[in-house]
Amino acid sequence: MSLSLKPRHLKRYAEVARLLLKYGRSDLVKSAGLDAALTSEPLPEHAPSGPSPEDLAADLEKMGPTFIKLGQLLSTRGDLLPVPYLEALARLQDSLEPFPAGQVEEVIAAELGFRVSKGFGSFDPTPLATASLGQVHRATMRDGRPVAVKVQRPGIRQRLQDDLDALEDLAGFLDRHTEIGRKYRFLSMLDEFRRSLLRELDYRQEAQNLVTLAKNLEEFDRIVVPLPIGDYTTPHVLTMEYIEGQKITTVSPLTRVEIGGAELADQLFRAYLKQVLVDGFLHADPHPGNVFLTQDCRVALLDLGMVVHLAPDMQQSILSLLLAVSEGNGQEAAKVILSISETDGTPDRARFERQLVDMVSRHKDASIEEIEIGGSLLQAAHFAVDSGIRFPPELTMVGQTLLKLDHAGRVLDPGFKPNASIRQNAIRALQKRAAGGFSLGKAIRTAMDMKDFVTELPGRVNSILDALAGNELEVRIKTLDEERLTQGFQKIANRITAGLVLAALIVGAALLMRVETSFRILGYPGLAMLFFLAAGLGGFALLFETLIHDRERRPRLR
Repeated sequence: MSLSLKPRHLKRYAEVARLLLKYGRSDLVKSAGLDAALTSEPLPEHAPSGPSPEDLAADLEKMGPTFIKLGQLLSTRGDLLPVPYLEALARLQDSLEPFPAGQVEEVIAAELGFRVSKGFGSFDPTPLATASLGQVHRATMRDGRPVAVKVQRPGIRQRLQDDLDALEDLAGFLDRHTEIGRKYRFLSMLDEFRRSLLRELDYRQEAQNLVTLAKNLEEFDRIVVPLPIGDYTTPHVLTMEYIEGQKITTVSPLTRVEIGGAELADQLFRAYLKQVLVDGFLHADPHPGNVFLTQDCRVALLDLGMVVHLAPDMQQSILSLLLAVSEGNGQEAAKVILSISETDGTPDRARFERQLVDMVSRHKDASIEEIEIGGSLLQAAHFAVDSGIRFPPELTMVGQTLLKLDHAGRVLDPGFKPNASIRQNAIRALQKRAAGGFSLGKAIRTAMDMKDFVTELPGRVNSILDALAGNELEVRIKTLDEERLTQGFQKIANRITAGLVLAALIVGAALLMRVETSFRILGYPGLAMLFFLAAGLGGFALLFETLIHDRERRPRLR
């Protein structure tokens, strides 16, 4: 059975088939019937050594915004791709040709309800940056405040929807008809991707992310997050404070000394540790285009379309893992990862622990020039997959974030040691987690429980002392149900006794067969035949009672 090729999806099918052929998955092309989509398409050509991870990132960029975002999602799946591909896709940045200024004005007028000339003091029609989902323009408010206006690309939602429908057909077919589909559940992965992409298309969500991150990082005086302008923000238009600066990767050695790069790198790393370990809300895309050095020597974090939410249990596990890695304790790191990972079949835990111990011991006390913390987590994901262990996606996202953060830290201070920073800030993180665990509601509930405890304690103590004085104090320990256990033994004894009686009847009947008598049944001694009949009826009755009783007992046990 082959895939039904819908005409409006035919081009996408052909592009996916060519991609799979180029990267060595011709089995999926044939099993999904995608070879029919290549009848008029030339086969892909590549170097004899094979395509590189950077080639895959470039191919996804050419296929458009949906596949760029899909590549960014795949960069978090250590169970699907090797580490070099994860790193290449993590650096994937989307950029398309800007759309005309006339369309920009149309979108703003439709979303905000007024023309650009009426709502802004000035508006630069040339975009500052372009991406697959939208582009950013510089403007000023009527009161002169500089702002950045992010405008969503017209028609992008429908284009993404068509691509997602085509991918859904492919994912559903592979899940139903291929072993790799049943193992990785592509349809479930695509549903997660669809929800993430739809959230990113709603700029109101990004505006809320900006507010949340700015509040969480307000204690760091050298970290700045632009705030949105509420009345000028809609699902397709986001207006926020404009921050003048340069990409952090363009900082020269002289500038690094002037701005205090070591202090800035330490504060940036502490800010991300707080996001991961305390807040559970992580800016997950700190690539060079989203981390700026401002004119007043601060670091600006931009573009919060992609964030990660971490549950408290996951935060605790990540803290334990980072501490284990920073202290060179590979066995403890393996234990933490195994406690939060899923397994397929019979995983090789010993192999995974051995590989992780070797890696962690080599990385202890290394400087940032020698080790990338994020790369270490991705390498651990690779070890896990090889050993049949499914690495948590959240942990891979944290690894990708720290990988990009390591690069920024290397620019600001090449001698910065992230392991030392983790050890120094772990206690602070624990204190903040403990303080964050208290709230007014929890305090009220605790006070009410304490009130009940104090009120009822004297009466309970008096009851215990009275029983103790009257030699009436009883201590009950629940173990096995003695009554049911005794009944079970009685039934076993009864069945054994009945079996012995039936066996005696059969033996007696066999002996009576040799006794000559005038009383006969069917030509055989009558008394022996009666014994045989009684033994047969008793045996059938015992078998019937055993089967019926056991069948009725199974549902009760469940």
